Amino acid sequence: MTWPARNLPSMSALRAFDAVARHGSLWQAAQELHRTPSAISHQLRFLERELGLELTERDGKGIELTPFGRRYAQEVRTALGLIAQAAEIADDVQLHGRLTISCTPGFATFWLCNHFNEFRSLYPLVRIKLVTPRRLDDVSDPESDVFIAFGAGSWPNHWSELLAQVEFTPICSPVLLNSNNIHTPEDLTRLPLLHLNDFQDWSLWFGTYGLPMPGPENSIVFSDVYLAQAAAIAGQGVAMGDDIVCGRALTDGDLVRPFDSTIKSPESYFLVCERHKLDQPIVSAFCNWLKASLAESRQLLRSRQHE
Repeated sequence: MTWPARNLPSMSALRAFDAVARHGSLWQAAQELHRTPSAISHQLRFLERELGLELTERDGKGIELTPFGRRYAQEVRTALGLIAQAAEIADDVQLHGRLTISCTPGFATFWLCNHFNEFRSLYPLVRIKLVTPRRLDDVSDPESDVFIAFGAGSWPNHWSELLAQVEFTPICSPVLLNSNNIHTPEDLTRLPLLHLNDFQDWSLWFGTYGLPMPGPENSIVFSDVYLAQAAAIAGQGVAMGDDIVCGRALTDGDLVRPFDSTIKSPESYFLVCERHKLDQPIVSAFCNWLKASLAESRQLLRSRQHE
């Protein structure tokens, strides 16, 4: 029987719920899955919203399942067991070998390096090598099997597929926001602006409000997204960010968004590889995992921001 995709809950959420059901503790479930208790709690709330029913309830310092939660836990445990059996059948043909990934520094630092264990748990025999290019759209490295590139989507003689569109919005530290009475876009013209490589993103953002681009006197230009984000967290100015690079800092409260408005970047993240490598099982497995895991993490981030 084929099930509609909308009826299939997130695998990460199911695993989190199963661990909580077995241990009766967010902390122990988090230890088992190598996550934080807060992350496990968010996964439970995400699953409850998907189902439209409560699965757990607080009992003093612990956590207990609701009647529906107990029944659902039994079904989930059975389903996970069947999936595990299916994985055992495939042991003889399990993927192995080396996978070299070329990835933009920001995506690698703030997303990929935080999710490698998910891929490795599925394919433990795959040896991963991660490299970063000098240019965000560079796909010229002959040693790389697959590229996560940021560009306009045109790479002749390569296969490419859109991975994620990006929308930029101003971000800053909560201290900077609260101490400068930022209420309108015009208020940002009197604050230090943090730029990555050039002034394009800020120029587009101010242009949507009919405001002139402030002069460079009160700006800092960075060549690395990590440095720009570190300066924003330290309250040195207002940067332009997105939910992929800045997602964790926004979730943790290190950064905040003064405004809900965003601008669509003219460039996006793409999966790129040489056509003759596309059919390699390791490359195909990585691309499929990356698309699913990134979509799930972005959806979870959006649900947290609306809580």
